Amino acid sequence: MSKFGLILNPTSGKGKGAILGPEFAAELSRLGVELLDLTGANYDEAMENGRRAIAEGAIDALAVAGGDGMMHLGINLCAGTHVPLALMPCGTGNDAAMALGIPIGKPVEAARLAVEMLKTPSVVDLGLGVTANRRFYFFNSASAGFDAIVNRRANRWKYPKGPSRYTLAMLYELMSFDSIKYRAKIDGKSRELDGMLCAVANGPSYGGGMLVAPEASVVDGLLDLFIVHKISKAELIKVFPKVFSGEHVSHPAVEIIRCEDVTLLSEGIPVYADGEPVGMLPMTVSIAPKSLKVLANPTHSVA
Repeated sequence: MSKFGLILNPTSGKGKGAILGPEFAAELSRLGVELLDLTGANYDEAMENGRRAIAEGAIDALAVAGGDGMMHLGINLCAGTHVPLALMPCGTGNDAAMALGIPIGKPVEAARLAVEMLKTPSVVDLGLGVTANRRFYFFNSASAGFDAIVNRRANRWKYPKGPSRYTLAMLYELMSFDSIKYRAKIDGKSRELDGMLCAVANGPSYGGGMLVAPEASVVDGLLDLFIVHKISKAELIKVFPKVFSGEHVSHPAVEIIRCEDVTLLSEGIPVYADGEPVGMLPMTVSIAPKSLKVLANPTHSVA
């Protein structure tokens, strides 16, 4: 009998995790999987529980239920180990699930896929980032710019709940925002950038379906550096909605560079990876090819 470590986030997806997570666990059990609950009282405790279970060889796979934040937790436990990662996507942002072909909000299908892939897990790339604060892996992206500043502002507010908090945070930050002066090194070549944001993408989207780098792939051994050069605030507001369809890539201020490593330097700019705070610039990011086993099929797309 296979044994899965299980970490649930009942608060994910505005409470969807409290319903779909247990349904996912129940289907795994029905399929003959033994479960070890590693959830813990908080994020740090769950990380410690997961580290211990992997180090002791107590589990054959790790399963997390939630959104991209839970995926971030999972990859930082499983990266570089023999333990594959399964995901039950039930968050407000499920970009990792979209890239991996995991059915969103469907616990029975997600559990069956995980068990089906256990004997032959897929192997995917990750980004490996280093800030002054920490070393971390990321699946979707590591972002440093206007979007990260908005994310930081929204996280400081308890109200309102849901997406409107991020919209209001964007409008609040936009009032005082100016372009950011970056010093960058891209595959060893130095550049000076004056832009609105820089994001290093491993997968095509982040932030709940923003297709920042539509051609990015988690199996191509490359990163996609997404740059929005300096534009007016009015133009930024005009361009922003196009990111959900990928049409923004034709804008003259948008540049995407395929690379293996990037260093970004600037003052006072936060960094968010998969929506989680990971420190401040400077940051160095490199591709970590074939560093994660996943119980999914990234060549299959979810409709």
